[in-house]
Amino acid sequence: MKLLKILFGLVLLGATFAGGYVVRATRHTSSGPSGRRVLYYVDPMHPAYKSDKPGVSPDCGMTLEPVYADEAGPAGTVGRAGRAILYYQDPHDPKYHADKPGLNPETGNTLEPVYADATPTPTPGAIKISPERQQLIGVKFAAVELDGQTRSIRSVGKVTYDETRVAHVHTRIEGWIENVFVDFTGDFVTQGQPMLTIYSPEMLASQQELLLAARARDLMRNNPLASATEHSDSLFEAARRRLELWQLKDEQIDQVLKTGQPIHSVTVFAPASGFVSERKAFPNQKVTPDSDLYTITDLSRIWIVADVFESDITSIRVGASAYVSFSTGNAPPLSAKVNYVQPQVDPITRTLKVRLDANNPGLRMKPDMFVNVEFGIAGAKQLVVPAEAVLDTGDRQTVFVDLGDGYLEPRQVVVGDRFGERVAITRGLSAGERVVSSGTFLIDSESQLKAAASGMGAPQHQHGAAPDVKPPQKPMDPSMPMPEPKTPTPGAPRHD
Repeated sequence: MKLLKILFGLVLLGATFAGGYVVRATRHTSSGPSGRRVLYYVDPMHPAYKSDKPGVSPDCGMTLEPVYADEAGPAGTVGRAGRAILYYQDPHDPKYHADKPGLNPETGNTLEPVYADATPTPTPGAIKISPERQQLIGVKFAAVELDGQTRSIRSVGKVTYDETRVAHVHTRIEGWIENVFVDFTGDFVTQGQPMLTIYSPEMLASQQELLLAARARDLMRNNPLASATEHSDSLFEAARRRLELWQLKDEQIDQVLKTGQPIHSVTVFAPASGFVSERKAFPNQKVTPDSDLYTITDLSRIWIVADVFESDITSIRVGASAYVSFSTGNAPPLSAKVNYVQPQVDPITRTLKVRLDANNPGLRMKPDMFVNVEFGIAGAKQLVVPAEAVLDTGDRQTVFVDLGDGYLEPRQVVVGDRFGERVAITRGLSAGERVVSSGTFLIDSESQLKAAASGMGAPQHQHGAAPDVKPPQKPMDPSMPMPEPKTPTPGAPRHD
C-alpha cells in the first residue's frame, strides 16, 4: 500500500512538470487559427509598428495582423522565389544578423532575408533609393574606366626656313660676270638651272693646258718607253682633275676635248631647287671665290619655332608630334614633329623655344608667318570618370558608387587632371565600378536629408507595451472665474 502511494506521487509530480513545459512552449510559440506559428503582429497600414501580441494599433486603430513563420525559411533554406537564404539582417542595422526570421530586439525592426545571389551588404553611410525614384530624379550611371588620356598644350609659332635646306652659290675661280640669267630676288630655280656666266683667264689657261696634255698623250702613245707614256697620261689626268675641282662639268670638259677649243665663258648652275632669297650677282661684276652670289632657300619643308611655358616643357620631348593650324581656319591642319628644344629659358617671358619640322604642301606657310601649334601629350593609363560624377565642395570631392539593389555609397576621392568632359581619379575608386554620372546634386541632397532624419532621434514604440497616452483633461466651465496667478511674497524663499 505504501509502495502504491509513492508511485502515485511520482506520477503526479511528473505530470505537473510536463504541464508547465507545455504551457511555457505554448506561450513562446503561439499559433494562429490554422496552426501556423506567429512571429509577431503588424499594423497593415503602418508596417513600422510591430507587436508580439494581438491587439489594435494605437495610432490609427487598425487591427494588428499576424506574420507567420512559414512565410520565410531559416538560413540555409530556399525561399519562395527559389533563391537560397544566407541569413537575416536588420535593414537599418546591417551588423545585426540572425539565422531565423523575426525582429531585432534592440530596434524592433523586421529582419529581412539576405540571399546568396544578392548584392553584398552595403557599407555604413550608403543610402537606398528605389529604381522608380532614381528614374524620377534622372539618375544615370557610368563605369569607371582605365584609359590613357591625352592632353593638349597650345602655343603660337613662327614660321622660318629650314637652315639645312639653304644653298649658297659661289664660284671657285676669279673672273668677271658676263651674263645673268636669274636677275631678281624671289625667283624660283630648279637644281641644275643656269644662273650666270663668268669669264676667267685662269679657267681659260687651264683649258689650254688640258688640250696640250691631250696632244702630248696622243704623241707618246706609240713611244717604246713605258715611262714616257705613263708621264703623259699623268699630265693629262692632272689637267682634267684641275678643271673638275673648279666645278667645270664633265660635259663641258668633253666639249673642249672634242672641239679642241676652250670655252670662253663658264656657266654656273643652281646647286639646289628653291627660291632666291638673296641676290648679289650683277653683269660686269668682278667675282672671287669668297663672293656669295645667290642664296637659294627650299621651302618645301620648313621650321616652326613655338614658345612653350616652362611649366609644360617637361611634357614635350624631341620626336613628339604636334598639329599646326592657321588662324583663318580655311586650310586643314598640318602635322609636325619636334626636332629641337632650346636648353635656356627666356628670363622675361619664362618660355622656351621649341622647334618643329613640318612639310609645306602648296607652300602655304611662308617665313615669318604666325601659326597655331597644338602638342598632343599622351599620358599614362589612369582611372577616369565623367566630370559631372564628381561633387566638388571645395575641400573635398565626392562620388556616389552604385552598390546594386538601389544602394548608393558616397565615397570621397582624390581628383587628378581633367581631360575635356572626363576627370582622372587618383584614389578612391577601382576599375569596373559604377558611379552616378547625372543627378549627383539631387542624390547628395537626398543623402543629407536621410542623414538628418536618422539623427533626429524620433521616438519608437515599445513592442508589446501600450503607448503613453495622457488622460483627457476635463474641459473648464466658462462661467467659472480664472484663477489668479500667485504673486511671490518679497523675501520668501523660492521653490523652483
